[in-house]
Amino acid sequence: MAVLTLSQAQLAFGHVPLLDNASFALETAERVGLIGRNGTGKSSLLKILAGLEKPDDGQLQLQSGIRLAYVPQEPLFADETTIFDAVSEGLGDVRSLRERFESHNPDEDLDALMTQIEARDGWNWEQRVDQTLQKLQLSPERTIGSLSGGLRKRVALAQALVASPDVLLLDEPTNHLDLDAITWLEELLVAFKGSVIMISHDRAFLDNTCTRIVELDRGTLRTYPGNFTAYETLKAQQLADEAVSNAKFDKLLAQEEVWIRKGVEARRTRSVARIQRLEALRSARAARRDVVGKAKLEVAQGDRSGKIVAELENVSKAYGDRTIVRNFTGTILRGDKVGLIGPNGAGKTTLLKMILGELAPDSGTVKLGTKLDVAYFDQMRDHLDLDATLADFISPGSEWIEINGARKHVMGYLTDFLFSPARANSPVRTLSGGERNRLLLARLFARPTNVLVLDEPTNDLDIDTLEMLEDLLQNFPGTVFLVSHDRRFLDNVVTSTLVSEGDGQWREYEGGVEDWLTQSRRARALNKGAPAPSQAAAPAPVAPPATAPAEPTAATPTAAKARKLSYKEQRELDELPGKLAALEAEQKQLGEQLADPDLYKKDPQKIPTLQARYDAIDEELLLLLERWESLGPR
Repeated sequence: MAVLTLSQAQLAFGHVPLLDNASFALETAERVGLIGRNGTGKSSLLKILAGLEKPDDGQLQLQSGIRLAYVPQEPLFADETTIFDAVSEGLGDVRSLRERFESHNPDEDLDALMTQIEARDGWNWEQRVDQTLQKLQLSPERTIGSLSGGLRKRVALAQALVASPDVLLLDEPTNHLDLDAITWLEELLVAFKGSVIMISHDRAFLDNTCTRIVELDRGTLRTYPGNFTAYETLKAQQLADEAVSNAKFDKLLAQEEVWIRKGVEARRTRSVARIQRLEALRSARAARRDVVGKAKLEVAQGDRSGKIVAELENVSKAYGDRTIVRNFTGTILRGDKVGLIGPNGAGKTTLLKMILGELAPDSGTVKLGTKLDVAYFDQMRDHLDLDATLADFISPGSEWIEINGARKHVMGYLTDFLFSPARANSPVRTLSGGERNRLLLARLFARPTNVLVLDEPTNDLDIDTLEMLEDLLQNFPGTVFLVSHDRRFLDNVVTSTLVSEGDGQWREYEGGVEDWLTQSRRARALNKGAPAPSQAAAPAPVAPPATAPAEPTAATPTAAKARKLSYKEQRELDELPGKLAALEAEQKQLGEQLADPDLYKKDPQKIPTLQARYDAIDEELLLLLERWESLGPR
């Protein structure tokens, strides 16, 4: 049963319709991912569903008694407010009811007030706030001004959840959250008993949480059952079908245009119906909004740097009693794509500044390579001049820019980044969050560089632009340092990752996030299977003095030979290939089931069980492979 229905909604800013007779229904316990290009109106749609804005036309209907909670992209709190007070604002109506009851106003109907308070479980609202804070690991006495962006987002989520809403509306909930917090949020949303609509461009997050994807595309809401992976498959087929249909339409229109231009033949046949059909075709073609093109990203390449970009040996850095980096040793080579992973506050920026020579270590040595030309993308957009026009921001004082030796007009360059010439003279403040990020990337890529430093570049970027940025970074011949919590983006770009493992310890892993997690699981499995100290082999006997020559024994030649397997071990070894093949076949079958869109429509409650079994097989495969390695020939 639909808890929320939007019918024939229309919304326009200027001449471009953001919603064009769009309709949408949210079912009970659904988790819907709302996706689309930057600037298409996703945030405006979410505000309409939350009742904060009204469409130009159309109707929003809510099931009777439904409670909604909305978490904006950038939550606003007073810095001096404590976390407890900020979260308790989510129960403002309940607090007001109880305050009215406790004031003993003779004009109030106390029985009616008691009924309302009991219906909202308002007698113990303080306990509800405390329980929510404990669940979300927040300290009630801390002030908002002392919190990081990730903790502020967590406070906003707590404020929404404490009211026990039936529908949760989230605008970019993963922004400013580290990997651990994103995993925590995924688990929270999957366990949430109400319905959820979330705007997100984090593909892994959408895959792990959504039961349906809704795309805002050219003013229309298109729905796709399943998670993001299922959406990609269906969307590719849909675009192919749409291209074929449009090609047939355009061919028919061209034929009719040729016919009408013959003039004499058209008048002689007096085909009024055919002329009317041509007018209808022209109107349909004018109304058709073609697929928006992809951004054409290109980075201006500087001179080649030296082969070694940076060499660090036993580098340490501390602030007060807290050690951020402890005895780190590593070498960065030209062309490396390095991801930095760690919780907020772990010291990613500090380590990065030491690698680039911008910050001196407390101990250890840092040797920088030659001919380094660094371009830096900053997470907080400190360099945005909101009053400048787009053209002036990209190329101050000039209408031309130079990219890899080719001169390009600033209007054309902005078009490559999906900014129309009509917007080139608009102020930067008129752009959405994702468009501002795209503008920063346009300015960054306009300057020659051989080292790119990208600090959270994926925030607010739409999925198409993310994929284009991935391709550019993969093909960039220089060195890339990437700080991001977008797992799919890191996996598709980096060649190695520097991971914070706590207490200032940093370790380098080959590959991206999935490679790091796989290696970590394997290490944990090995440690779990290692013998306890009491079970360890007895220490080797002390060697005889050098003056006493050791006598050769019969055991000496066989010491180097591989240990002969027992009957049971040999049988176990023989059975391992079959077990591995069976597990891999089962996992493949589970993957096909999870990618099937019908599963999310017909049997959504089965999904957590299938996903849990899929993940468990990963662990079993790792353990069997380790056992095979221990039993196999040395």
